[in-house]
Amino acid sequence: MFVVAGLGNPGLLYKRTRHNAGFQALDVLAKQLHISVTKRGFSGIYGDGSYNGERVVLIKPTTYMNLSGDCIQALLHFYKCPVEHLIVLYDDIELPVGTLRIRDKGSAGTHNGMRSIIACVGSENFPRVRIGVGKQNGADLRKHVLGKPSKPEQAMLDEAFAEAAEAAKLILEGRIAQAQARFNKRHSGGAKADE
Repeated sequence: MFVVAGLGNPGLLYKRTRHNAGFQALDVLAKQLHISVTKRGFSGIYGDGSYNGERVVLIKPTTYMNLSGDCIQALLHFYKCPVEHLIVLYDDIELPVGTLRIRDKGSAGTHNGMRSIIACVGSENFPRVRIGVGKQNGADLRKHVLGKPSKPEQAMLDEAFAEAAEAAKLILEGRIAQAQARFNKRHSGGAKADE
């Protein structure tokens, strides 16, 4: 089985903000997999179904971003799911808007939600799909990630959410290398795609 987590903050105040990119990408994946993410438990909202012959649980932690690990750890423990079968979708300010970076493992970088997950599950060895939301030089970082994108940015992000869902499905199929080859495109500015 697999657990796919989309990271974000609960509530209408944060809906469609840059920091909720993980929630939005998970919504696209849920629709494609015909999984209803409406059950409450594990300090999150979740749903389960199957894909490619594997049981799949999709979850959005409702703990607020900085405590995402509490939710993920509880879910993995309950389902006895190995941490290597966790896939996390989340926003990344180091990537230009609308670009993706897929990794099979690694550090949390500057992302507090990922720091929480790694601390709680005790491992960095799980795949993740980073969704670029960009950053504005000199701008207040908190205001940027908790702000809503412009219409042109939202269009780019909507495309990225669809690509993130496709990448997640490839990872579920055991084809992470193909997902990386397809979506880890080089881009100008910001972090390089192969970092």
